[in-house]
Amino acid sequence: MVPHVIVTEKAEKFRLKIEGVEVVTARTYLTDPRFANLKSARVFNLCKSYRYQSKGYYVSLLAMARKHRVIPEVMTIQDLKDQNIVKIFGFEIDDLIQRCLKNIKSETFVLSIFFGRNMAKSYGELAKRLFGYLKAPLLKAEFVFDGRWILKSLRAIPLSEIEEKHWGFLEESAREYFQKRPSLTTKSPKNYSYDLAIYYNPSEANPPSNQKALEKFIVAAKKVGLRADLITKDDSHRILEYDALFIRETTNVNHYTYKLSRKAKAEGLVVIDDPESILKCTNKVFLEELVNKHGIPRPNTKILHKDNIDEILSSIGLPCILKSPDSAFSQGVHKAETEEKFHELVETLMAKSDLIIVQEFLPSRFDWRIGVINNVPIYACKYFMALGHWQIYNNAVADSVDYDGEFETLPLEAVPKKVLDVAIKTSKLIGDGLYGLDIKEVDGKVVLIEINDNPNVDAGVEDQVGKDEIYEKIMRHFLNKLNRQRFIEGLNSNHKCNLLSDRVKTS
Repeated sequence: MVPHVIVTEKAEKFRLKIEGVEVVTARTYLTDPRFANLKSARVFNLCKSYRYQSKGYYVSLLAMARKHRVIPEVMTIQDLKDQNIVKIFGFEIDDLIQRCLKNIKSETFVLSIFFGRNMAKSYGELAKRLFGYLKAPLLKAEFVFDGRWILKSLRAIPLSEIEEKHWGFLEESAREYFQKRPSLTTKSPKNYSYDLAIYYNPSEANPPSNQKALEKFIVAAKKVGLRADLITKDDSHRILEYDALFIRETTNVNHYTYKLSRKAKAEGLVVIDDPESILKCTNKVFLEELVNKHGIPRPNTKILHKDNIDEILSSIGLPCILKSPDSAFSQGVHKAETEEKFHELVETLMAKSDLIIVQEFLPSRFDWRIGVINNVPIYACKYFMALGHWQIYNNAVADSVDYDGEFETLPLEAVPKKVLDVAIKTSKLIGDGLYGLDIKEVDGKVVLIEINDNPNVDAGVEDQVGKDEIYEKIMRHFLNKLNRQRFIEGLNSNHKCNLLSDRVKTS
């Protein structure tokens, strides 16, 4: 288990009794080689001051250099000094503030936040959100009423400011925070090297993984040595508590999933789908340019703009397929059988994008879907066209969240080598994440249709042949990347840690 360490000025006078948590002085954490050599730890900095170059400041600074998870982080300490940033936080949750404080009769209100909690349940959501913005163990938020409630200040407070009547609740909050987060599938104890967040949207109509698959991911994570939690958008403020993020909601650049991916990647988490893969895969204009440059076989495909409309029509011919650059799940993909329909679709699609994709129509009974992780195939499916339709989904008549067409899952050895070769070669152009390659096989010719950064892994469909091994392969990829990242970061940070420790010893 990752060690939990509370750092304070006087460990011998620390009143909180929390099982499984080591309490040490700031000087011990800063100078004892045992802590410098810990490969991972969760550090809770309860020093009375985070002033620049104070011991409290150095605790968070060295924890960051040692790759320990620390609260508050140095960035949080800097944010706490800037009340303009705090006001921005207040604007973002203004509706929540007004709702929670609407019954307060005075013109000022102070909210104490202990490890993200407040004694009054009615303020619990507000405390949780503010803690998500500035993750310090002990916070005090001050509000003023000027026609509406305004967040005036948010600051970290030392233990000395805690009122005697609040110590019992503080201890309860600390104990709850240090407990293991509950697993969906098991409560049996086990040592885990890393924590993985699996992000999903329970309201999504057509998610990339069904509920049973999400449960299988959690079991697979446990098997390889990861502790996985399901989180939703409401929990996304907790993302820095984790070492890795697995996004199981349909992604798009103009969507919250991309912002979450960027934030997690910037903070050093291992992320699937990583922001680069989302950028590359969700725009078909980019993909066309990429695969064309690298000679990936595909249907006759052109990028259309306002000055080459007639030229494209003459080159591709009819019928043809027109695609919005960010189309997904057969939406934004249209078939033109007449010249009139072609120009109508061009006008509609170009109202939203200056560039669109036009592709020759290659009818087939099915599309191959090859799932890959780290450029290695892990499943193969045939997705058959919906009855009487030219796509897998018939969005015009169906509201089902399942495939409109049938599917067939096959062992990888039953897949033509040319299909697997195209899948692997294309995935290497994107990255080492989890991708789904859609490929047609027509008259012996194998062509790429598209690559998806957020492919389906549904229990009962893509796992029919590979079973639980598919989930375990994806989880092993996370584990391998985390181990490699830890090793590299350890080498790079040793010199920096030694310099900082020497500076503290002489101060």
